[in-house]
Amino acid sequence: MSKKTILTCAVTGGAPYNKKHPSMPVTPKQIADACIEAASAGASIVHIHVRDPETGEGNRDRAHFREVVDRVRQTGTDIVLNLTCGMGAYFLPDPENEGFMLHGSDVVGVDERVAHVEELLPEIATLDIVTNNQVEGPTEYIYFSPTHTLRAMAKRFQAAGVKPELEVFGPGDILFGNKLVEEGLVDGPPMMQMVLGVQWAAPHGVETILYQKSLMAPGTIWGAFGIGREQMPMLAHTLLLGGNIRVGLEDNLYMSRGVWATNGQLVERAYTLVNAVGGYEVATPAETREMLKLRTPGA
Repeated sequence: MSKKTILTCAVTGGAPYNKKHPSMPVTPKQIADACIEAASAGASIVHIHVRDPETGEGNRDRAHFREVVDRVRQTGTDIVLNLTCGMGAYFLPDPENEGFMLHGSDVVGVDERVAHVEELLPEIATLDIVTNNQVEGPTEYIYFSPTHTLRAMAKRFQAAGVKPELEVFGPGDILFGNKLVEEGLVDGPPMMQMVLGVQWAAPHGVETILYQKSLMAPGTIWGAFGIGREQMPMLAHTLLLGGNIRVGLEDNLYMSRGVWATNGQLVERAYTLVNAVGGYEVATPAETREMLKLRTPGA
């Protein structure tokens, strides 16, 4: 019997991107269409950010999330929805007084970070378990999620019946994720996603995957993904090591050097690779719900 592998497509992300890309989803309609495209290509889950339709910059406007989710649901597309809760933790310290935030920071409380999840009730939402130095283009900032915030968000997910995807950027993040599980704040099997290749966080590599996997609590359903040119190599390594996989324009814009990708093309390539290996199959959305023991949100 083939091993079922969950294939996530992260369709747009919230970070700055190369504006020359001809088909980056920006408007709610484009993002919804990208989700449907990924589902048609064989994705199990779509991971959703939203952007300002005018500027293309990432935002957390609840109306934009609502429009994306409504559009996808109204088509009857069978896909597991995973909404990001990663926005609202963007801290730019004032170098002259580092206890103060510069203009352009976006740090908000738990209520605002989970409001769209509690309203729209996706089956999954991400819980980014990390506070660290990060870089986007020329901007250095601190991604700011204290442990008390993460615990409070996990409780709110649990009350809503929404599965947290514990997104981890390094070994210490995994240990805290294990702690959330130990404290009873995660229902069913834990779902943990390794982010590899972010500057100043866990690097790409088989050694990284093996070490971080060894730290996870027994029974954790895990995955890992690489960014940029490492997207497909890390997909292959993760698949062979027993993990679930992710592709999409949030993490990589290209099919090959100089050749722009679409979400559908990236999913199709991943789907083909899974089947070509032998002994593996991409899980359908229904199989994904069973593997993760997802429950009807709000129930």
